[in-house]
Amino acid sequence: MLCLALRRFGQKLVRRHMLEEYAADMGPDRRLTTLDLVALGVSCTVGVGIYTLAGEVARDKAGPSIVICLLVAGLSSVLSGLCYAEFGVQVSYSGSSYLYSYVTLGELWAFITGWNLIIFFVAHTATVARAWTLAFDNLLGNQISQTLHESISPNVPQVLGEILGFIVVGLVLLLMELLILRSSWIFLVSKVVILVKLLTLTFVIIAGFIKGDLHNWKLTEEDYVKAGLNDTSSLGPLGYGGFVPFGFKGILRGAATCFYAFIGFTIIVTRVEEARNPQYSVPMGIVFSLFICFLMYFGVSSALTLMVPYYQLQPGSTLPEAFLHVGWAHACYVVTFGFLCSLSISIFGFMFPIRNLIYMMTQDGLLFPVLARIQTGTDTPIVATVILSIIAAIMAFFFRLTDLVDLMSVGALLAYSLLATCVLIIRYQPQRRTGGNEAEVQEENGPAAEKLTLQGLLFPGSSTPTPLSGQVVYVCSSLLVLLLTLLCLVLAQWPVLLSGDPVWISVVVVLLVLIIGITGVIWRQPQSSSHLHFKVPALPLLPLLTIFMNVCLMMQMTADTWVLFGVWMLIGFAIYFSYGIQHSLVN
Repeated sequence: MLCLALRRFGQKLVRRHMLEEYAADMGPDRRLTTLDLVALGVSCTVGVGIYTLAGEVARDKAGPSIVICLLVAGLSSVLSGLCYAEFGVQVSYSGSSYLYSYVTLGELWAFITGWNLIIFFVAHTATVARAWTLAFDNLLGNQISQTLHESISPNVPQVLGEILGFIVVGLVLLLMELLILRSSWIFLVSKVVILVKLLTLTFVIIAGFIKGDLHNWKLTEEDYVKAGLNDTSSLGPLGYGGFVPFGFKGILRGAATCFYAFIGFTIIVTRVEEARNPQYSVPMGIVFSLFICFLMYFGVSSALTLMVPYYQLQPGSTLPEAFLHVGWAHACYVVTFGFLCSLSISIFGFMFPIRNLIYMMTQDGLLFPVLARIQTGTDTPIVATVILSIIAAIMAFFFRLTDLVDLMSVGALLAYSLLATCVLIIRYQPQRRTGGNEAEVQEENGPAAEKLTLQGLLFPGSSTPTPLSGQVVYVCSSLLVLLLTLLCLVLAQWPVLLSGDPVWISVVVVLLVLIIGITGVIWRQPQSSSHLHFKVPALPLLPLLTIFMNVCLMMQMTADTWVLFGVWMLIGFAIYFSYGIQHSLVN
């Protein structure tokens, strides 16, 4: 009886949705071109990161080698973007990795993905609000913060003076969202802001290379002493000079944080149902937006670290402060204006997917239905908007900018890894028939009709996927994710490996042998012959490389970030196992 109960419980965790069930509720209004999707992707990607994150990473983690961090993070994002593009072409319904996980991996993984995306969107809103406040105050010469601090009694902590600023910014952003988010001309405004943003950043790059000094990429401890930093105890946190002052560890840590800079491209997939030609527009939109964003980030980071020594970069509005450092005070206001325009459009782009995601999860029965209560006339889930706005305000007030960025990166990296696993699995699955019950019965009874043998693992008897081969790939993919995670944990101890410790080296060799062997088993299984306008190349290697890079970046996060992430996941599991698992639509 216990075994039967555990089996039924396990089946609930991996039950899957059928795509046809989403089709009935979604009426496509295909009006977005490829240019619209590229503009949307760039507007949501080139935002907080390029104005504030670059300075934070360069000052504390990587120094001038931030350009290498961006290259690593950009490569990982491109790999994840290819996986998103295949699902965007295959599943022509507005969704995200939540939907793709639900139809591929099962309900529990879909909930984990959706719950991670919620904290990502909330943390993004908090980040934008905090950066918007800093930029607006900087544009006015820090008069707001100074006035608030001066007007507060000395007996009251000055940090309370920032509350008014966050409240004002929150009300303004909420009012603007209610007024124009549903308007048809939001994409026209987005294109205009994108043009302003790209012109501003182009000016920053050109000015940076004109006013920059190549010596700032070759700093030594003597430069620290000349700058008045003659306390030798402070040389550790500043690094040890050169292009890579914080070493290889700093590059990895910086790449993990910089991953946030490329996350915005996922907004394209949430609007796939509105694209005129999704088979072409979605892949091209993702590729072009990532390419443009990488060029902007690479150029701005290079210019920034050439203009200002990395250890002198100021937190907050880094780019405007850099122009003050080189004596171009008027350029400071131009850059700040572009910053404000960029952030204003960026937050609009992320408001739609979070509302759509919460609506989908409540319709699926995984979240409380009250969260999907719609405000008449605006189609806005008012309860969810209020709750998430409160959470975002709390996070913006209590957490540092880098803490919010790292929290977003963890959630996104985990969601992208699950999506890469989905691509790996779904390409080896047999075609499903329309109708959830019939398909599920076919999948459950199919493997029983076949026998699993060692010869069948390496030399399948069918040229097309069967239920048994699909189950083999499902199990092998799960094992590979586990083994890759263990490998990344071991590689995180790379100083011990470089010392030649035979125990650790033996563990790495065993893990590599197992990974190669299981990958070979998946490679031998028949793939689906269904025609797609875009497919991830080099299967199964590219999805596995995506998972490996994402998990490696996740291993670079700090303990504080994992504590925050763990608390959020505990709340999510409490909701799922107390409510979602019983009220699920698939139940």
